[in-house]
Formats: sequence, structure tokens, C-alpha cells
Amino acid sequence: MKLAKTRASIALLAAASLALVGCSSANRGGDETKTPNAELLQTTPAAKGDAGKVVWNSTYGELANLDPIKAFNYPENTVVANLCEALFQMQPDFSIKENLATGATTEDGTVWKIGIRDDVTFWDGTPMTVEDVIFSLNRNIDPAEGSYWGGGVVANITDIKKTGDNEITISLKQPDNLLPSSLSTIIGTVVQEKQRKAAGDNYGNPDTGVMCTGPMKYTPGKWKQGQSITLERYDGYWNSEEAAKSKEVEIGFVVDPTAIANGLKTGEIQGSYDVPLPALGELSSGTSGSMFSGQGMQIMAIISTGNGAFGDPAVRRALTRATDRQAIADTVYEGTGTPSRSVVPQSAWDRYPDAAKSRDEKLPDLGFDIEAAKEELKTAKVDTSKPIKIAYPSERSFYADILNEMANGAKELGLTLEPTGVPSAQFGAFFSDPEARKGYDGFVTTNYLSAPEPLLHLISVAKTGSDQNYSGFSDPKVDAALDAALAETDETKRSELTVDAEALIMQQQPWVPINDLAVRMYMNGEITGAPASFVYLYYPWAADLGSAK
Repeated sequence: MKLAKTRASIALLAAASLALVGCSSANRGGDETKTPNAELLQTTPAAKGDAGKVVWNSTYGELANLDPIKAFNYPENTVVANLCEALFQMQPDFSIKENLATGATTEDGTVWKIGIRDDVTFWDGTPMTVEDVIFSLNRNIDPAEGSYWGGGVVANITDIKKTGDNEITISLKQPDNLLPSSLSTIIGTVVQEKQRKAAGDNYGNPDTGVMCTGPMKYTPGKWKQGQSITLERYDGYWNSEEAAKSKEVEIGFVVDPTAIANGLKTGEIQGSYDVPLPALGELSSGTSGSMFSGQGMQIMAIISTGNGAFGDPAVRRALTRATDRQAIADTVYEGTGTPSRSVVPQSAWDRYPDAAKSRDEKLPDLGFDIEAAKEELKTAKVDTSKPIKIAYPSERSFYADILNEMANGAKELGLTLEPTGVPSAQFGAFFSDPEARKGYDGFVTTNYLSAPEPLLHLISVAKTGSDQNYSGFSDPKVDAALDAALAETDETKRSELTVDAEALIMQQQPWVPINDLAVRMYMNGEITGAPASFVYLYYPWAADLGSAK
């Protein structure tokens, strides 16, 4: 399965010189809300009281570490989001608001002044200081710390200084008018300097843990390896209005779809994000709880390695149009997917309705059309007689179903596409090791944005040398278009420039987009409050859980 993540796909369109105060946001645990995106939910009904103990499940299994800068995957982020807080925080409606920071201002996108709260304490009761903030941000820069978030946004930082009793200043090499939202993810997460240094190499492990400021806390000994981790309410949490609703939340590590379905049906497991596809039918007809379809920021795509026939943009364009992606949405994803229009999921653009007309005019048609696909293939400049070998994790059979549908389309074009199963333990290396990708023309991904900002995801996927540019894709026109958008201070103009860059990228498709995916969440009828949208990797979702009665 794809469990690698995009470092750079996080952002807020913040106008220059605008302090981020009073930004609109969804209330945690607010009323059930529907979104413009196909009636998908953002929240669920607010909790009515303390549920005592809530039992949840992590579908992707056990986390490896509690260290925030090592949280680069579903299991880690799903847990750490409840423990360790960032300077800014994404809300269920995908807006960004101040959190440990009081605001951010810039005049040129290169020098940012950020206010820091003075009323926050760590779980041990000691105050969070500006020095803790600077130390935490610098952990992503220090090679000795081994942050999974180095490069990208972090590589652009030249200096972080204390410039006031409750203020820091971040200086950048190049303008980045999206920096505040980057600080709503792990990049902006704050830990206690004293505890980090005392823990040494044992930092983030079950017997040492971390020391953070979030509404839920971790106590050493509460992580039973191979079974579950229990998070407890922090009663000294600085934001009393958003304190955890229940005393504790136990997160299990069950990965077998049948066991998950049975646990949810019987109430042994009270809730889960990322409900496995094989369990959807059974749970949708159950009576113990409800399935929720939330606004997502995930996309299923095929990534080119740059090798073979699939390395030719014309072949990729042809395969996109020859693949019945609606059939994949209907059958494989059982109605929880929609055909992708771009490498950027549609929900990321829903915040910018003014861009819709421009996208309609500029983005290429990806609709299912065999004749159009044949015309695309005529422009190919490679040998198309050799098989196109696409890798997928063999334990996830639904990927084989998707690739078989694509193979059917390829056959119509006279191409041969070979789905090739690879053990998950080996497949994970495709996202980090070029040697692992050798011999393959492409590989599958279920990828996600960290916030609904199209520009930084496009940078991550298609800019020369970026973190998710796995094929060595490089186009000076694309690079220039992305840089121009990032440097633009006016939100409307930046959105327009982003569409221009998106159109250039979609003409070449370094990723072949298949389906945008909705959030699949199940909750037992006894509990409520968890956000339904795709915020649970960076937002303290467990703190919103409570009794439904």
C-alpha cells in the first residue's frame, strides 16, 4: 500500500502582510455539516458528554514511533495528531486557524514574524517557551535529528530567531506565501526541548514517549506493542473550549479486513477511519453504527518511473482516456470514489470556486474515450510493443482489480499492461529507493494532501527534484509556472497561476490519476463527534469523541 506522504503538499493561501487572526473555521465537534463536494460530510454530530473510554482502530496498523518528525505515515500521524500540536491547525472544513501561534505576518513572503502563545503548558505542567518552539522547528533542519520532513519547505529556511518575548522570525531563501499552512503540519509541531534531550536515542519509544501540549497525552507504558496504544485526556490543556470530551481513547492495530468488520459490528471496536473496502458492504447494512462518507483529500494514481513505454507522456495520456475510471469508482471503491480530473483531488479546489471556469477552459479532457486515446497514442515516441509493468502491493487485491481495468483499456489500444504484485515489505521501498523501482514502468499510490492547497501538491509531484517526483520529470516551463504561483502574494492571481501550472502538468501526467477518494469512517451508535473529513492526520480528532447520548 502507499504509505509514503507528501512533505510539501500543505498550505494556506495567506495574503502578504495579513495576520492570521479571525480566520473562519469549523467548530470542533460542531453540528453535522455537508460540503459542496457531492454532499460529503465534514463533521459528525457533536458529543453530548464523556464516553469514558472509547475504543478505536488504526486500519493501517501499528505506529513505529511517537516522535513527530518521524510521523510521515497513516499510523503515526493518526496518533501523533492528538498529542503534539503545531503552530497552526487545520479544521474539519479545511480552513486554517492559529493554534500555538497567535498570528503570522509578512511583507515580502521571505521574512515571517509569528506570535507565540504565552499560556500553554506541556503535560508535566511546565510552560511552553519560545525556545521550545525554535528548538522544535530546528529539529526538521538538523540532519542529526533525521526528520522525515527535511527538504522542500524546510530547505527554504535560512534562519529562525527569537525577536520578542512571544515572537519568532523565520527567514527564507525564496518567497513562500504559503508558509503558515506548512506550520500546521509536523513542520510546525512543538515538543519540549528538555525531555527530547533527556530521552536521547530512546525518544518516542513506548517506554519514553514524548512531551507535548495536545488535548490528549501519552503516559509511558500505555503503548502495548502489537496490540494498542491508549491516549488519556490532558486536564491542564490550555484551550478549555476544545478540551478532550472523553477520559481516554484506545487505538488498536487490527489490519485484517474481516476482523475489523467483525469488531465494528459487535461493538468491540467503536470506530475507525479508512474502513477496508471489503468491509463496506457488510458494515453499510449493519445496525450497531453508521458509515460516514467524508470530504477527502486522497487520490489513487499510477506513478511513472520514467522507464519503458509508460515513460512517454503520450502513452500515459492514452491510457488515462482508455481506462474506464467510473467503473473503478463504482465497483472497486463501491461508490466512494470519483474519476479524477487532475493529480490534485477536487476537494482541494472546492475552496476556490473562482478557479472553476479557468480549470474548465485550461485542463485537458480525461474522459473515457477509446478513439481519443488512440489519437493520443499516435504521438508516442517510444517502442510500444513491450509490456508495461505496473507494480502494486500484492496483499491489496483491489489494486489488481484497478490495474486489470486499465489493462483492458490498454488492450484496446494494442498495448500490453502487466499488473505485478510485490510484497508490501518490498513495495514500500518504491517511495524512497530508485533501485527498488528498477524493472518497473510504474507503481500504484493512494496519496494524500496534508491540506487542501493545490499548488504545493503540484510542486511535490512535478517540480524538478521534488520529493514525489519519482520519474525525474523535469520541464522548465512547469518549474517557472510553479515558482511564479508560489511567489504571488495576491490570492486570486496565485490561484490563476496555479491553474496554469496544473494544466501544463496534466498535459504530461507524471502521475496518471484514477480516482479521488472519499473518507470512509465508521462509528458505533454509542459515540459521536469525530470529524468526517480528511483532517485526522493533523487535527486532534480523538479529543472530539464522546458519548452520543
